[in-house]
Formats: sequence, C-alpha cells, structure tokens
Amino acid sequence: MTDKQKKYADEALEVIKKHKIALIDHVWGFTSYSKKTAYNHGLHELHELRDLLEENKNKAKNYLLNKWIASSNATLNVAAYRLLSTSEEHKLLNQQYIDHTTKGDKVETLTAEQARKEAKELREQYIHGAPKDD
Repeated sequence: MTDKQKKYADEALEVIKKHKIALIDHVWGFTSYSKKTAYNHGLHELHELRDLLEENKNKAKNYLLNKWIASSNATLNVAAYRLLSTSEEHKLLNQQYIDHTTKGDKVETLTAEQARKEAKELREQYIHGAPKDD
C-alpha cells in the first residue's frame, strides 16, 4: 500500500467511525477526496474498511430490531417478530399464505435418462397425436 493509499484509507476509517457509516458510497461524502479517487486507489476493496462497515451495519440492525421489539407500535412488533421467526412461524403470521411451488407435495427430480424418455414420449404424442382411449 502506498503512502497516499494509507492516508486515504486512514481518513476513510476515521470517517466511518465518527459518522457510524454503514454503506461504502456514503463514506466519500465526508472525505477530502472524491469517490473516483477512492476507487482509483482501490479503497473499496480494503478488508479493514469493509469489516468496519459490516460491523456498523450489524450494530444498526440490532439497534433497530431492539427498538422495534420495545416499541408499543404493533406494526413494528410484528416486523421484528417476522425477522426473528422460523419459516413455519412466518407462515402462521401471514393472513394468507399461498404455496406457489408444489402445494406441499414432495418435489421429485428426474434423472437425465428419465427426462429424455419423457421428452421422447411427449414428442411422439405431439407428432402422432395423443393415443385414443377405447
């Protein structure tokens, strides 16, 4: 890392800590250099910056979640519960749950040979017409 990169990185770290920034694009609004300069020097790839941003994101999420749980607003309470719930609990919370997959049936996978055989049968039916029931 060059001296200039280190200087820019140190400034970015200071800004992230001071302003509790969680998104990398927000950093450059508080620095003495531009976003273009930051990207030209590869600052967006520095693990130290990414780790600090991730830490701030997690703190913000945890803060909001705790605030929502402690709130007397039912909407915020339900939103917090949804974030913490299992998929089964989440389904129970929904007023209407629609299974858009298999209606709860087990999904069966075909082997390549089974798929070829089925495709061949469908092609034959299409070309020659569906077999007629007697």
